[in-house]
Amino acid sequence: MSWERQASIKSREELKLMREAGIINAEALKAASEACIPGMTTWDVDAAAESVLNKYKVTSPFKGVPGPIPFPASTCISVNYVLVHGIPSKKQVLREGDVISVDCGTNYKGFVADSAFTIGVGKISAEAQQLLEVTEESLYVGIAKMIPGNHTGDVSAAIQEYVESHGFYVTKQYTGHGVGRKMWEAPQVPNYGTPGQGMLLKPGVTIAIEPMVLIGTEATKVLQDGWAVASAKMTLTAHFEHSIAVTENGPEILTLLENGEAPVTIRDRGILSQTLW
Repeated sequence: MSWERQASIKSREELKLMREAGIINAEALKAASEACIPGMTTWDVDAAAESVLNKYKVTSPFKGVPGPIPFPASTCISVNYVLVHGIPSKKQVLREGDVISVDCGTNYKGFVADSAFTIGVGKISAEAQQLLEVTEESLYVGIAKMIPGNHTGDVSAAIQEYVESHGFYVTKQYTGHGVGRKMWEAPQVPNYGTPGQGMLLKPGVTIAIEPMVLIGTEATKVLQDGWAVASAKMTLTAHFEHSIAVTENGPEILTLLENGEAPVTIRDRGILSQTLW
């Protein structure tokens, strides 16, 4: 994984392209969410997302990322105790009560969109439902801090405070990140931090904010395949993500559907404006 030393500032035209990439990414996640039902495999879920990418003749930046093996799929699909980077499999069948996270990226005209959701398969436990709601809400709490003059630490601290106030944990080993011409750009944005610290946020900065939340522990471990990152206690996990632009008018969500809705929402938010302000 390579990082730029400084965050790149996107022009209006570049932000327009990132919005277009984000719409495609959101459509892919919407299709994936509709496949998250009992009896389907995680391979099926990945195929649903990939069918949308194929329709637009675009690719995922995830496929082929170097690792223990080149990452083989367009999405990362992580079930229950797997937090992130799960490899889709024809052998992993979804069952009632599972919790599934889907993370997708889109390459489009030289720019990248990156976003993720977690959803229950059928009826889930009350604890799992609360985990999903808190994780999703923490994403929007963090996004609201993405205004000019704030720092990345303000975003990180807001996410951490919200999650921990509900008795859950954020991982300190994996972070959000800048996004744009590359999937990983500066700055790194952890889900924990101190207000007023980190990089100063300026209009044109674009960041993928992604709370990764666990029950009972902040510790993680990498599983045998060398990719999947799991809760060290094998407890339930959740992951939500949007690509966001800092603008003079406040944060703009770049990875919404064309109608301004999120592809998946746990709470009934109604229609989301692409700009939160």
